[in-house]
Amino acid sequence: MRGVEDRLAAARAFIIEEGSVAEYLALLPTDERERILARMPTGMMLPTTWAFWSRPKQRLPPGDWHVWLILAGRGFGKTRTGAETVRLMATRGQIEHIAVVGETEADVRNVMVEGPDGILRLSPASERPVFEPTKRRLTWPNGVVATTYSGVDPEQLRGPQHGFAWVDELAKFACATETWDNLMMGLRMGDSPRCLVTTTPRPIGLLRDLVRRNGVDVHVTHGTTYENKSNLPEAFLRQIVRKYEGSTIGRQELLAELLDEAPGALWKRSLIDQYRQRHERLVRIVVGVDPSTAADGGGDACGIVVAGIDDRSPVHGFVLEDATVHGSPNAWAQRVASVYRQWAANLVVAEANQGGDMVRAVLRQVESGMYVRLVHASKGKVARAEPIVALYEQGRVHHTRVFAALEDELVTWAPGSRSPNRLDALVWCLTELMQRGGGEVRGEIF
Repeated sequence: MRGVEDRLAAARAFIIEEGSVAEYLALLPTDERERILARMPTGMMLPTTWAFWSRPKQRLPPGDWHVWLILAGRGFGKTRTGAETVRLMATRGQIEHIAVVGETEADVRNVMVEGPDGILRLSPASERPVFEPTKRRLTWPNGVVATTYSGVDPEQLRGPQHGFAWVDELAKFACATETWDNLMMGLRMGDSPRCLVTTTPRPIGLLRDLVRRNGVDVHVTHGTTYENKSNLPEAFLRQIVRKYEGSTIGRQELLAELLDEAPGALWKRSLIDQYRQRHERLVRIVVGVDPSTAADGGGDACGIVVAGIDDRSPVHGFVLEDATVHGSPNAWAQRVASVYRQWAANLVVAEANQGGDMVRAVLRQVESGMYVRLVHASKGKVARAEPIVALYEQGRVHHTRVFAALEDELVTWAPGSRSPNRLDALVWCLTELMQRGGGEVRGEIF
């Protein structure tokens, strides 16, 4: 009897101090918590209490950190953690201004604010903020304001001040460093301004720097897809997890490993970063395609990369888009036609070593008036790739933004291993633009 009284006294003290039954229950061993829940009055629910439902890695870490960096795999619960942490900061009322920063404006609205695990969906009616999309603003009943920002436009963050920030998928930002620098300069309100970063890891310099500061002013939390397995649909586990287990992309996207360059890789990440820049006037644009021949879309992805050249002498190439897609031949052909129109491209160049007639047929079905060149690989992959790598080394190829999946494939491929689809599409595209020379369009009119 005495033990029960002691626990009740501890519970009362905790609730008085912290104001949360759920937080007390969350601290109890599972068997004891279940016994207490079974004896609770009917109707006493805990549907919106994150302290109760979250896993330990999803709760604010202790210590005097400035940045909490969550590097976690797909499906770990990164978005939910970010949205719930913003809710916590806002409803406490100790912070006046919050920054909510996503890869694009659409990502901020569709994922971070209005998504299934977004701020609005998770907020009970009594605490739900008013969202004004045109003003990029969330306002809570207690007066706390959050402003949304995009990683595409770093200048938005030049000037505003905040006491807390949530940055989602930082490793995918087109202007990651510029966005981060402007955010940090404005993160200066209150006694202890802080920032939460939730992202799938990609080995960009900014993330590497944050990881190196772990234990100083950064707290790093690592998490895998498997840690949230009980809450993930079986279809996701079957189609995504099992497909990529043991692969390079699986190590990154599921296990959240910060991958390095493969030994012997021809492309170097430092080289790509060094010459990254936006394009100006382009005189020719080509869509490179490494087709997938699986009729049901269950095979490899179809590599689709768009690049262009300027009018300098010698010309410089600019990688404009990675439109790679999984799907049936009709699905990827539709995607090729879409980017061809979007970029007003001059030519599609597609490998035809396997299924050349099929490639010709599906492209003809989806688009009329499209110029297409079907090419056959007469040289080995290394022989085709080396001249393109040389152009990178000469500073004549520029990625116009961070193409995370494409760049991961480039720096993790070494001669002798199977070349991935994006890499092949890029090589075909840049070979056509920068090795064949000339500005004339050559190919069939489909």
